[in-house]
Amino acid sequence: MEEKLANGHSHGKIILMGEHAVVYGEPSIALPFPAAVMTATVKPTTGALLVDCSYYQGIANDMPEVLQSLKKAIETALLSLGKPLRNIRVTIESTIPPERGMGSSAAVAVAVTRAIYQYYGAKLSNEALLELVHLSEQVAHGNPSGLDAVTTSGDEPVFFRKGHPFIPFQLHMDAYLIVADTGVTGQTKEAVSSIASRIENGDQKRTLNQIRSLGELAEQARHYLEQNRPTELGQAMDQAHELLTDLGVSSPELNQLVSAANAAGALGAKLTGGGRGGCMIALAETKEDAEQVSAALREAGAVATWITHLRQEEEK
Repeated sequence: MEEKLANGHSHGKIILMGEHAVVYGEPSIALPFPAAVMTATVKPTTGALLVDCSYYQGIANDMPEVLQSLKKAIETALLSLGKPLRNIRVTIESTIPPERGMGSSAAVAVAVTRAIYQYYGAKLSNEALLELVHLSEQVAHGNPSGLDAVTTSGDEPVFFRKGHPFIPFQLHMDAYLIVADTGVTGQTKEAVSSIASRIENGDQKRTLNQIRSLGELAEQARHYLEQNRPTELGQAMDQAHELLTDLGVSSPELNQLVSAANAAGALGAKLTGGGRGGCMIALAETKEDAEQVSAALREAGAVATWITHLRQEEEK
């Protein structure tokens, strides 16, 4: 007899534009990143609820503090279905690196929730999915915006301004996005604090003007994505990286990779996410160019690279 098995999937997310500026009410753009994926598998077992992932194998109740958001995601899904916290094994496989600004905690919650609902043959609306993921994201991030949940579970780019609804939009960009991991954990809280300190204690006018410029670049980037204007998007990415570097949220490793990407023929490149480590992104016009940029990034010290084609499939 075939063993009962259920799978749930999700993917990474990338902030294309607007990181840090979004804190001050400016817009940002997040993209689904299907080149990095998360899969959760649920199988039957007897007895305690078991978890198997790269960081831990064993009973869910004994999971370390660092995995509490994963534990919360599993328990939340089971409790929402009125199912006991036992008799299943949840296995996680991921190519999304943690603590790199790619939405790994939201992605695992999305994948786990989908897998558990499939295992029990229950319907899961997108609205219900986002509500359940939000509960586990509160454990990981305190007061999450919900952007990671929307982007790791969905297929459309999202335009976001704090305090406003998410606006999905159509992507008509025939170009390739390359993501490279510096291998250094991002320092989002420190980077956010440093900008706040500049506003309070430093050159307030200059800093706020830079933040406003980042917001304007995010607005422009949305139009470039909708109108298939990769050259202009690349130029906007370069401008954004210069601003973010001047704001003090880049790092030597990020700057080295950005320079390597541009030297290898990228249309533009910038850090993505909180900065001071983490990942950077680059734009290339063709797959061949993207592979060339990717190789140059690995030579320049990237510990991993991913490539995705930005063009969305035509709606059926």
